Amino acid sequence: MARDKVTYESYEQDLFDNPPKGPVGAHRGSRPLITRIAPFIIVILVAALCGFAAWAVSSGEYQNLLNLKSAQSSTTASTTTKSEKKSDTSKSDSSSSDSASSSDASSNTSDASTDSDSNASSDSSSGDQNTQQQTQTATVNKATQVRVVNGTGVSGYAGQKADVLQTSGYTSVDAANPTGSLPSSTVVWYQNESDKATAQDVANTLGISDVQQVQGLSVPITVVLMN
Repeated sequence: MARDKVTYESYEQDLFDNPPKGPVGAHRGSRPLITRIAPFIIVILVAALCGFAAWAVSSGEYQNLLNLKSAQSSTTASTTTKSEKKSDTSKSDSSSSDSASSSDASSNTSDASTDSDSNASSDSSSGDQNTQQQTQTATVNKATQVRVVNGTGVSGYAGQKADVLQTSGYTSVDAANPTGSLPSSTVVWYQNESDKATAQDVANTLGISDVQQVQGLSVPITVVLMN
């Protein structure tokens, strides 16, 4: 039996058989060339990188690259270490120089202090000696022998003055008559420099202003009473 020929008109029409007129749906404009070829470029680059990585691993170049990077890191670290050592050496030299300068300054200060102390000690010793000499010179010794010579011709005048000295504390006083030449005015004679203070005190006690050092006296201090 012959089959009937099926045509478009053989089917009952529905809503899809009467589509609307004009374009239906969203229509995009043409994209730029770079946007269209970018996926292909990315695929090519990834493939090239993968191929390079596979070649580096298989041929051993990957290990060489690692060794080169390690050598560069070691060189950088060595350079940094040398710089730090050089800086530390410079600081050490500077510190040594400062220490030497400080030591020299301390030595000079110590020497100056020693010289100053030595000079001060010497000056102090000299001052003490001078003070002792002045003290010895200025000491009044009322046990010193004193002779009162009467050159006035007034009887008992020398004894009166001797009593005045004894009253003031002198313990070795005697009165005597003149022998030999006499001075022109009343005077107190002393023989040694150590008796000067005592002679001055005797003169002050008797109201005598003239005090003289004379050699060849028979006693340390002689008072000559004149008119």
